[in-house]
Amino acid sequence: MVRCADGSLYTGIARDVERRIAEHNGAGRAGARYTRSRRPVTLVYSEGAADRAAASRREHAIKQLTREGKLALVALKRRRPDR
Repeated sequence: MVRCADGSLYTGIARDVERRIAEHNGAGRAGARYTRSRRPVTLVYSEGAADRAAASRREHAIKQLTREGKLALVALKRRRPDR
């Protein structure tokens, strides 16, 4: 999950998180349309997944959360960085 310059949150999946953040910030042409006009973006939350299907299911679950729920997830990760 990234926080955009306008304060909005964007959730997606990637095999290489650092590369994907760079793309969202303008390196290459693969950045999401949503983030293109909201640069720069900063990584605020990430988690691993067993495979792409599991990552897609988790992405969907996170996207169903309210903004407050997403911010709580980010805050939890900050308090417990080992997870």
